Amino acid sequence: MLDYIIVGAGLSGIAVAEELLSRGKKIVIFEDHSQNSSTVAGGLYNPVILKRFTLAWNADNQLELALPFYRNLEKKLGVELIEDLPVYRKFFSVEEQNNWFEAMDKPQLSPFLDGELVSQLNPMIPSDFSFGRVKGTGRVDTGLLTGKYKVYLKEEKLLEEETFQYNDLRIESDGISYRNLRAGKIIFCEGFGMKNNPFFNFLPLHGNKGEYIIVHAPELKLNVAVKSSVFVLPQGNNMYKIGATYDNRDTDPGPTIKARETLINQLKKLITCNFEVVGQVSGIRPASKDRKPLVGQHPEHSSLFVCNGFGSRGVIIAPSIATSLISHIEDKNPLDSEIDIRRFQNS
Repeated sequence: MLDYIIVGAGLSGIAVAEELLSRGKKIVIFEDHSQNSSTVAGGLYNPVILKRFTLAWNADNQLELALPFYRNLEKKLGVELIEDLPVYRKFFSVEEQNNWFEAMDKPQLSPFLDGELVSQLNPMIPSDFSFGRVKGTGRVDTGLLTGKYKVYLKEEKLLEEETFQYNDLRIESDGISYRNLRAGKIIFCEGFGMKNNPFFNFLPLHGNKGEYIIVHAPELKLNVAVKSSVFVLPQGNNMYKIGATYDNRDTDPGPTIKARETLINQLKKLITCNFEVVGQVSGIRPASKDRKPLVGQHPEHSSLFVCNGFGSRGVIIAPSIATSLISHIEDKNPLDSEIDIRRFQNS
């Protein structure tokens, strides 16, 4: 008998699996590759919301768990996942520069904002008002991570590559059964796929579509990330990822011409050199109405759990939220009320 079945092998499913395996639990993961938000994500870990110069929700604490988590996965999978990548914010006015310095006075933000502004960052990215650097930023190769982790799961015979059929789930007095499998508990880590989950589709999960274009720009010669109206993320070999768009109305995961044109126009306003669009990727980010994760136990079935709603910051959020959930289940530690799905049951 298994201890847990996990549905979904994106960032949430990987983090939950790692926490359970570290406790010696017997698991199996179902993955049908229907959700790709973890794969196409920019992978940037940046604790600062650069539109308003505020700290993202619990980002300082989440980073303390996230980086060791990915370093351990590097050793386990034998790959390099983490890359230090400086992030610079382009300022558009003296007022924005002043807001940056005001934000530096806040104790939680001061460790992450560099007080020495850069007047010129790159000859192809002109600015009249300098650039500010966020400290302690970098990138996790989420595509490499999810791919290599599935290889590991296959080797350990922990992966079922098929669509989980909810109608075949049986809830029993001492756990659950699914076809020929029996387990004590099941955790759904399906991303936006949770909209089709009859056990948890009562939760206010919203799709936030994000699209990137991939451009080739040999003249740009940029080796840092730049945030303006869009992010410019260097990929190596003169390739850059440009994005991302945010659309909470479109739930079709495919790329759109509208997003492509929007990103091209925004990039033209940022850089002065020529570029060629060579690709486009898109995915649906799972987010809740209050922008906090959706974590916890089903209100009626004690063996059913959910770990979802990470939005665009799954790289930072996933390790700490998975740790909290498994500690809640195994050690009976209470969940933070900000992430517990009971906040919606009581409203």
